[in-house]
Amino acid sequence: MALTRVVLRLGRNPDAGFPEGDDNHGYVVTAPLDGDGRLDVELWRKQPKDCTVVRFTPGHADDADGWLTHRGAHWYFHYDEDDEGPDEPVHRLGDHRLLIGDYLTIHDADGDDLTYKVTESRKA
Repeated sequence: MALTRVVLRLGRNPDAGFPEGDDNHGYVVTAPLDGDGRLDVELWRKQPKDCTVVRFTPGHADDADGWLTHRGAHWYFHYDEDDEGPDEPVHRLGDHRLLIGDYLTIHDADGDDLTYKVTESRKA
């Protein structure tokens, strides 16, 4: 299975204090993408522990690492330590393409819904 390394950076979120976005907040996701750039649950089932998530922030206080997980019809970012926060649901992640320039919304540990932009995508 070919996994793809996808980098998401914080997009414009004026109500959350990021009117211009912030390239220093984001995620690096190793994901099982199909030919259209969408998550493929069958590919994920073959190597779930290789489908990782790393959250990055300035100063590294909120950095976290974990896995891309799938439950029912939903995808989550699951972290491996309690102090890294609860699972973060990604709004309709299974419906989104993860191609450069695409946007998606993540419900973060602070309870905010923030928009992120795919800025990088390449085979892992």
